[in-house]
Amino acid sequence: MIIIDTQQMNIAFVTTLQEWDPFGIGGELYEPEIADTVVAIRDIDDLQELAEKIKSIYEYAFDEPVQLKRCLQVAQKLLIIKNDASCSL
Repeated sequence: MIIIDTQQMNIAFVTTLQEWDPFGIGGELYEPEIADTVVAIRDIDDLQELAEKIKSIYEYAFDEPVQLKRCLQVAQKLLIIKNDASCSL
């Protein structure tokens, strides 16, 4: 079993979100949105709810639509990281 602490989990969240790059501008340019998403994932365990929250964070910041399908895909990856971490603690 892999032991993952909060810092490692947060790094995994950030890496996943940087790789996602929904607007194709470079993953390092989403710092505020990534921070908001990492805060949101602490409180949200539901896939649909998390995807909708991610969608709203990115759409608000960039004033451009993001497909919910893409948000669901990244939300699923984030919840897998979160669940793996919580199972290991």
